[in-house]
Amino acid sequence: MKLPRYPLSLFSISLTTTLCVYLAIGNPQPQEAVNLNLSATIAPVEASNSIQQGQAIILNGKTYKIPWTQWQQGDKTRIGISDIGAMNLLGLELLSTDDPSLQPVRWFGTNSNQPLPILARFIAPYRYLDITELIQLAGGQLQVNNNTLELNFPIAQINNIRQGNQTWGKRIVLEVDRPTVWQISQAKGHGVVMISGKASATKLSNYGASSSPKPLVNTDEDDLGSPVSQTPESSLFSLEDTGNLTKVHVDLPTAHGLNVFSLSNPNRIVIDVRADGMVPKEIVWTPGIIWRQQLVTINNGRKKTTFPVNWLEIDQRSPRISLKPITTNFNGQKGTAPLVTTAQKWRAAAAINGGFFNRNNQLPLGAIRQDNNWLSSPILGRGAIGWDDKGQVYLNRLALRETITTATGNNIPIAFLNSGYIKAGVSRYTSEWGQSYTPLSDNEIIIVVENNQVIYQQQARKAKSQSYPIPKNGYLLTIRKNAVASSLLSPGTNLTLQSNTIPTEFNQLSHILGAGPLLISNRRIIVNAVSEQFSKGFQKQKASRSAIGVTKRGTIMLVAVHTRVGGSGASLDEMAQIMQSLGATDALNLDGGSSTGLVLGGQLIDRSPVTAARVHNGIGVFVNP
Repeated sequence: MKLPRYPLSLFSISLTTTLCVYLAIGNPQPQEAVNLNLSATIAPVEASNSIQQGQAIILNGKTYKIPWTQWQQGDKTRIGISDIGAMNLLGLELLSTDDPSLQPVRWFGTNSNQPLPILARFIAPYRYLDITELIQLAGGQLQVNNNTLELNFPIAQINNIRQGNQTWGKRIVLEVDRPTVWQISQAKGHGVVMISGKASATKLSNYGASSSPKPLVNTDEDDLGSPVSQTPESSLFSLEDTGNLTKVHVDLPTAHGLNVFSLSNPNRIVIDVRADGMVPKEIVWTPGIIWRQQLVTINNGRKKTTFPVNWLEIDQRSPRISLKPITTNFNGQKGTAPLVTTAQKWRAAAAINGGFFNRNNQLPLGAIRQDNNWLSSPILGRGAIGWDDKGQVYLNRLALRETITTATGNNIPIAFLNSGYIKAGVSRYTSEWGQSYTPLSDNEIIIVVENNQVIYQQQARKAKSQSYPIPKNGYLLTIRKNAVASSLLSPGTNLTLQSNTIPTEFNQLSHILGAGPLLISNRRIIVNAVSEQFSKGFQKQKASRSAIGVTKRGTIMLVAVHTRVGGSGASLDEMAQIMQSLGATDALNLDGGSSTGLVLGGQLIDRSPVTAARVHNGIGVFVNP
């Protein structure tokens, strides 16, 4: 697919270029030309005078956690908002581009054939859109208070509302007297579009939550599709007045979502309710990171099935790009948080949710190795991916074999390292686990080792009843179910520790993330959830899924897939087919369901935040200036 490219010759370092775009402002005549003054420089970011930046934006009195920056350019002060944040906050539609420094958008008078080009600049870890003129264009005002950017836009008047059936779903059209901003929140069975606009008391009454269905009025929909005159079985939506916002509450059929965009002449906000509403796009976000989304069709037996897919293609071989497992807690392994929060905490430019964990005790259940340190060991021989900072990547089923040998020649196998997985045997805990260890089961025997020598041992009682410090110059052992005679580890015993991965290829890789099952190996689908000891329920489950894959070009794909068009989520076999159709030669299934999440520029790009669960860990993508 050929992407639109906007030549840099449109701009110069010191030249102010006036672009003529057709925009509907206020009540202009049809196709009235409005001059948009884009004053910009394509100089490197380091050449710009950064004045201030922050993480909070107040829009018409409501606070949103979205990164912004302010800088001096010549004699003018510029304002930038993170691109995904601007999309979510203002209602901008980001269009495909192969130029990371120029982001075409559609917003009211603009369209896909005549987009509004907005300058973008990357200041790690975010890509900012220069919205200075756009704010002025919409009649907005801004001011900076400490670390907060305050935006105030005139409140639009909602003049007319209509709804109709289409062959692909249903459509709601709201006519407004001026361009305005909106936000979307969407969950299973319900969606809300929050518009900075006021509807009349009559409109609110007609479309109140308790109102009866209204007959549809046949109107000339022109670019909105075929006219519709039948009455729907039930009211599709209702309006709620919350002061400066009008909330449009939409009932969503199974596997349907909202696709919201704007048009002009007259100014309209269009809400489509459809199962196939994903708009294909390919955005070169920064050199080394490409954001893609599209509907992907696979052969499922005798029929074809289509899924909406969001993914990032990462060139981890670039000296600017690196990947690393990220966890919620910097100082230990207990804890969960929204993936967006964890990505922001680590200052990751992008992230995907990672391996499994116990949602009750918030502890990891699978391999996490970061900078050669095991934060959590693999379990049950499940699939894992390992990589280093030189671009080497390896996927396979993984086990960690650790053995402690006493001075008298007794070999004691270590079942797990820094793991929340409980099983009879000996487990080992290091300072990567945290400052202390609290027994996870009853009657564990606690053994403290410093400088390769047993210091003391103690019989614990009830689980969670007492914590034991983990020495920084050693580790703590715990014997569960009396699997090993504690006399073999009496105080004063000298120990030798041996540790090795199976396969040994993982030994040389500084970063490892385990989940499973493996989906693809050497271009072949090899899903075997039974051999990786997943439950029967997990094997049959159809759900939202995330995965990581490697292409034949050596790039890494971070992929999120949600409900199929008109139905349920993906099975493991279907996820493998999706990854194969995207070009993966090797692929690993990650934790899924409500844990599935793909973050770019500090925001989720695959789902509404209200539907995303807290997770323990993920894979972060970092961009160095």
